[in-house]
Amino acid sequence: MIQKVAQGDANVFLYGESGTGKELVARAIHYHGPRKDRPLIPLDCATIPAGLMESQLFGHVKGAFTGAVQTRDGVLALADSGTLFIDEIHDLPLHLQAKLLRFLQSREFTMVGGARPRKVNVRIITSANKDLHRAVLDGAFREDLYYRMAVVQISLPPLRERREDIPLLVVHFLQRCNARYRRAISHVRPEAMEALIAYDWPGNVRQLENAIEQAVVLAEAEVLGLPEFQDFFNVDGVTPPSRLPVFGLSLRELEKWYILETLRQIRGNRTQAARLLGISLRGLQYKLHRYTRGGQANPPGRTPWIMSPAGWTPEQRPPGSQAA
Repeated sequence: MIQKVAQGDANVFLYGESGTGKELVARAIHYHGPRKDRPLIPLDCATIPAGLMESQLFGHVKGAFTGAVQTRDGVLALADSGTLFIDEIHDLPLHLQAKLLRFLQSREFTMVGGARPRKVNVRIITSANKDLHRAVLDGAFREDLYYRMAVVQISLPPLRERREDIPLLVVHFLQRCNARYRRAISHVRPEAMEALIAYDWPGNVRQLENAIEQAVVLAEAEVLGLPEFQDFFNVDGVTPPSRLPVFGLSLRELEKWYILETLRQIRGNRTQAARLLGISLRGLQYKLHRYTRGGQANPPGRTPWIMSPAGWTPEQRPPGSQAA
C-alpha cells in the first residue's frame, strides 16, 4: 500500500499509537515518490508552544511581533516542492486548523504580519495518536480539515499485533546502529530473537529501536544474545524463553513445536496465532487436529536436543558428549 500511496500526490493521514512508526512510514512515502529528491520537513505539534506554532508553520515577516528581528520562512515554505510531515496534528490549535484548511484549499498562505499571499507546491502528510473522529465529535478538531487532509488514511497497528515484522525491524535497526556506532554486530541469537518476538512492546517500534541501540552499545562480542538485553528485560518485567529446539526434530515436529509455542505465547488465541504464522484459521485448526491424532510430539525413545542460554540441560545433552 505504501508503494502505491507514494506514487501519488494525495494528502495522507497516519493513525496509530505512539511509537508505531508513523514517521518511518511518512519517510517511506516521501522517499519512494516523485518528490524524493526534494525536502522532507517535519513539524511536531506536540513539542511547539501554542504561541509559536503559527510562526513555525507559516513563517513571519520582520517586525511581526516582539523579537521578530528578521523575516523567517516557516515549514510550509521550507517544504516547497517537497513534503511537509505534520506530526500529532491533534495538538494544532483550532484557529490554526482553520488557516491550514484554507491553505489546503488554495495552496496559498500568508506569513504572520504579512499582507501578500504566497503559493507553494507541498504534499501534506499528517499523523495522530488520538482518535480524530472522537476529537471532531468533541469539537476539538475541525471536521472539514479532517476530510481535506485525510484523502488517504493509513492505520498502523501496534507492534504486538504484527510480531512477524519484528525480525525485519531488528535487522534494520541493527544495520543503522552498526553504522552510527561503528560496530560490526552480525546478528541476534535465536533465543534472544524469540524473546524479542514474544514481548508485547507497549512503546512499539520506538521501544524496540531503543532496545537494539542499547544492546549494540553494550555488546562486547559481534553477536547479540540474551545477556545484551537482560537489563531491558529486567526493567520491563519480561521473562525471556529458556529453551529453543535446535536440532534432533523432524521438519513436522519442528512445525508442531513452533505452532504450539506461538499459541502458548499469546495465551491460546487461535485467530491471532494464525495471523502471526501467516496461515488461515482453518489451516491452523487442521494442523492442530492432525497433531491431536498424531499422538506425542516426539517418537518413543527419541528426545530432541535442546539448547538453553546456559548450555545443554543434563537430561538432554547430545549423545556422546560429556558434562562440563
